[in-house]
Amino acid sequence: MALEKEYNDELAYHYREVLRLLGEDPEREGLLKTPQRVAKSMEFLTKGYHEDGGAILKSAMFKEEYRQMVVVKDIELYSMCEHHMLPFYGKAHVAYIPNGYITGLSKIARVVETFARRLQVQERLTVQIRDCIQETLNPLGVAVVIEASHMCMQIRGVQKQNSVTTTSAFTGAFLSDSRTRNEFLTLIGVNLH
Repeated sequence: MALEKEYNDELAYHYREVLRLLGEDPEREGLLKTPQRVAKSMEFLTKGYHEDGGAILKSAMFKEEYRQMVVVKDIELYSMCEHHMLPFYGKAHVAYIPNGYITGLSKIARVVETFARRLQVQERLTVQIRDCIQETLNPLGVAVVIEASHMCMQIRGVQKQNSVTTTSAFTGAFLSDSRTRNEFLTLIGVNLH
């Protein structure tokens, strides 16, 4: 607990300095507690660094002979772009074909959350989710599609508010069998060209 407070205090100190460098007065009433609030916010937004996706899946891993597709779609995700430290947000669609083991459905969403709550790029996030499920459950295949809007493209730079980025990553049957991949894409309602 003392270490956590020390960490939070150090973050808050640096945010106070950022405010000062921007030309603000960190001692004015409206900004007095802002450094501490931002530090706590960043701790929450990057909590995935302290979580283990494999351990999450294993905490509810069960032997089961089911060998059909399991799809968890429309998993909300919020992450931070590592290039500008601005949010990106959207949905993840995840499927796997069990090979002797299944996991609790909420654990799939928790794995998405674990990797999203780090400084990220969408491409890496997609692959990390896929690899975590593949390495932990050893299924016959994993499919991950993420659709996200990036604030770094919407409120700065090119300023394209309606742009959506789609990334995908597949293993096993989803990679080698176009019928399996197409079934997944149909189930999630995404058309990859």
